[in-house]
This record gives sequence, structure tokens and C-alpha cells, in this order.
Amino acid sequence: MVATAASSAFFPVPSPDTSSRPGKLGNGSSSFSPLKPKFVANGGLKVKASASAPPKINGSSVGLKSGSLRTQEDTPSAPPPRTFINQLPDWSMLLAAITTAFLAAEKQWMMLDWKPKRPDMLVDPFGLGSIVQGGLVFRQNFSIRSYEIGADRTASIETVMNHLQETALNHVKSAGLLNDGFGRTPEMFKRDLIWVVAKMQVMVNRYPTWGDTVEVNTWVAKSGKNGMRRDWLISDCNTGEILTRASSVWVMMNQKTRKLSKIPDEVRHEIEPHFVDCAPVIEDDDRKLRKLDEKTADSIRKGLTPKWDDLDVNQHVNNVKYIGWILESTPQEVLETQELSSLTLEYRRECGRESVLESLTAVDPSGKGFGSQFQHLLRLEDGGEIVKGRTEWRPKTAGINGAIASGETSHGDS
Repeated sequence: MVATAASSAFFPVPSPDTSSRPGKLGNGSSSFSPLKPKFVANGGLKVKASASAPPKINGSSVGLKSGSLRTQEDTPSAPPPRTFINQLPDWSMLLAAITTAFLAAEKQWMMLDWKPKRPDMLVDPFGLGSIVQGGLVFRQNFSIRSYEIGADRTASIETVMNHLQETALNHVKSAGLLNDGFGRTPEMFKRDLIWVVAKMQVMVNRYPTWGDTVEVNTWVAKSGKNGMRRDWLISDCNTGEILTRASSVWVMMNQKTRKLSKIPDEVRHEIEPHFVDCAPVIEDDDRKLRKLDEKTADSIRKGLTPKWDDLDVNQHVNNVKYIGWILESTPQEVLETQELSSLTLEYRRECGRESVLESLTAVDPSGKGFGSQFQHLLRLEDGGEIVKGRTEWRPKTAGINGAIASGETSHGDS
């Protein structure tokens, strides 16, 4: 009984209309051939089964493989066990996606048109500058950044001075004369000589605003026997309006002894081919500056000390920093209601990191016009003069450049 039940589980029961033939196994289907025993020489029994077609179970064909039965219908196989390997992403698909993204980006890059479409766009998009006018003038463009403007939403005087200094150094570099340090030529480097500014004059017609693009042109000329003059013109790239004129005189100093030096002939031969024979852009202001002290000054600011960031590569305070210190003693009312229109500075000596300074300001009695004029002195605590200067101011135009009037507060800005 048990054997019969086991057999019926694997072999179908024939239908009533199926004819039975004698000699077939269990009167089953005719697809099975009889088993024929065959004796081999070694005495073993070898059974040979002859089958003309694969057997069927419950109407489905089956095949025997490795001693097991397998249906030929497309039955889904069980998923493989989850392992670390088969849970990894398809790297080929990821690589294809990255490649597609790069190709699309490259196509967009090649389609870009770098030519300026408006007159106010940068002619020099990377701000590197270039030599023009027969190799004697250096030109560079600057875009006014948000961090370069002040409370009036215009560029500060320090921003203007930084543009002057940057173009001066880039001019020397573009001319192939920059060796080491701040604008030192190869012959200056051999003799431990550096440039120091002796006098600076700046006249500002209008300050640029955030987003404006300015063009700076600079060149050098001879100044006396042992000096060099450098001039600048700053203009609006869009309108061509002259915004600032500046002129300066430079002399040489020995970096080790910190004493002034004559220009050696070897250095003169390096720089003279780059001199321009022309008048300065600003007439020399030769008015004498009266002596300032605690008694004659109207305001004094003490305890000014340079920071490490205030030093340049020649290990003395950057020239632009002096302007900020001078303005420290300028009356607050003037800073709020007027803007600096002209500046004259005479540099007496350098200032080091350990120096402690005082800023003195007095009203210039010789001042004329509708603005204010002041005389300034920046000195060491022991009385040694660092910088003497004169500033001229003009009233701020109401509403120009979106400036907020003095005393008003904008609660909408954050």
C-alpha cells in the first residue's frame, strides 16, 4: 500500500480511454519502454531503459537530471541569498551616468561665448592686466566687490589705494622686472634695495559703487636724480569717466640698513627704458604742512598698534594702513556728512610691528571752498614723525548711490 501510494505520487493514473498493452509496466502510458536486464561479464547486473519521449507527470513533461525530476515550464527560481557582494551597486551603470554628466557639461562649456556683449563688461575677464601703448602703460580692470564698499555703498579710499598698489606691482611683473619682494628688479635684489614711497597725492572725482567695473592705467617716469614717479588714472569702464587721479614719488632704501640709497647705474639701466616722458597727472602740492602737537591738534587718537596682517613682505607697515590711522582722528561728523576728495601724504619714516602710534588732526586754516580741510600727523609715542598729510572733503550729495542720510536708520536691512 505504501509503495502504491508513493508510486501514484510520481506517476499519473492513466485515463479510462487509454488502451493497455501487455508487457508494459503497470499498464501505464505507452511512453515507457520495458526495463531490460542485462548481465555483464563481471557478473554485475546492468539495467537499460529505453525511452522514446520524456515522461509526464500530471500532464507536464519532466526530465531527469542528476537523479531528480525537473519540469520544463518556466517556473521562477528562488532568489539567491542576500550577501555583501550582491548588495553592492551596479558600478557599470554609475560609471555610465558620470560619463554622461561630464559629456553634457563639456558640451555646454564649448557652447559658451566668452566675447563681451556689453561695453561695461570686463575686457580682461581674469583681471591679469596687460601692457599697452607701446609697452609703456599697464592696464588692469577691477570689479568693485561688496566687501570693498563702506557705509555709503561706495568704494572706500582704502579700496582705491589697494588698486593703485596692485597695478604698480603687476606692472613691474608684466615688464619682466620683478625678482623678489615688493617690486624689486634683479639688480635691486643683488644690492638689497627696495622701493619706498616718499609722497602720494590722490584726487577723487567720484567713488565707484558695488558692481561697477573700473579701468586702472599706470606708468612710471623720472623724478629728480634719485627718484621715480608713478602715476595712475582710474576710469569707469562703461562711461569712460575719469574717477581718480593719483601721483607718487618713490625712492630706494637699503633693506638691511634701513637707510635711503641712490639709484645705482645698473638699476637705472633696468628701469629707464620703461619711463614715460610726460607731466604728472596731478600738480605737485608744495604747500608746507604746519607742525602738529598736543597743543595745536583739535583731536588726538592714541594707542594705535599695527597687527601682523598690516605688514607687507618688506616687514614694514603697508602704506594703505596709514590712511586708516589718519582717519581715526578725523571728526565723526565730517566722516558722516562729507566724503574725501583729495589726499596728500608725505612719508617720513617706516613703522614696524612693535610701534605704538598717535594720530593727530587739526583744521587747516588755509582751507577754501565749501568743504573741510584738515592737516594730519601720524607719529610714534616718542614723537618721531611717520606721516604728515592734508585732506580735503566735500559734502555728500543727497541720495547719490543710494546713500542713507546721516542720522537715519534702515530697519529693513539685516
